[in-house]
Amino acid sequence: MEVAYRTAIGKQRADNQDYVDVFTNQAGQHLALIADGIGGNQGGDVASAMAVSHLGHAFELTEWATTQDARAWISHQITAENRSIIEKSNQFADLNGMGTTLVAAVYFTNEVVIASIGDSRAYLLRDGQLRQLTEDHSLVNELVKRGEISRQAARHHPQKNVIIRSLGISSDANFDLNTYPLVLNDQLLLCTDGLTNMVDDQQIATVLMSHQTPDEKCDQLVKMANDAGGLDNITVLIVTANGGKAAS
Repeated sequence: MEVAYRTAIGKQRADNQDYVDVFTNQAGQHLALIADGIGGNQGGDVASAMAVSHLGHAFELTEWATTQDARAWISHQITAENRSIIEKSNQFADLNGMGTTLVAAVYFTNEVVIASIGDSRAYLLRDGQLRQLTEDHSLVNELVKRGEISRQAARHHPQKNVIIRSLGISSDANFDLNTYPLVLNDQLLLCTDGLTNMVDDQQIATVLMSHQTPDEKCDQLVKMANDAGGLDNITVLIVTANGGKAAS
């Protein structure tokens, strides 16, 4: 596996409330995390940093090496972290109402376990086809699912940034958890909506299919989001599967 990531403040925000990191456990497995903080003052910064650092450091202490263990562990940890963010929010007035999205990927040679809550996304590029693996927990996505607006209209909807699920807002951390197979040369992209609101899926796929290094691809995606307006913080993480089976 090869991994690269970048985060940038964008062109409109005063600070960066995104947080990203990659961790390795005692068995040599890897966890990639991206969080996009929400809430006034410094609350978003705190919530996203808490989610990534707490899950990451807990992961480094584990010794398991199977997807079944990964699913059980991440379910427990996300639920516990949700409680921690709520408790911290209740302790300090300036943090009240803080929360964060989260997309997490525990990747193995032939599989990846992905957990998500909010509208930060995971994509998989295989054989030139880009597939969104996660579902946005947002108001506009619910409207799309009900057939009330089109996907194209959703991109420009005035409430496109309203999310209906996140860590730290409700005692019930209703996250999605799925396992996907990986094959040789798959590329996994994790990102915040600072990328996807500015750069469409076809543009993202074109960058991922290019012959650039993963670091260069991250840099280009961030630049494209900024060139399109940079309305939000931008965070991207790319994992390339260098092992495992070839696609059949």
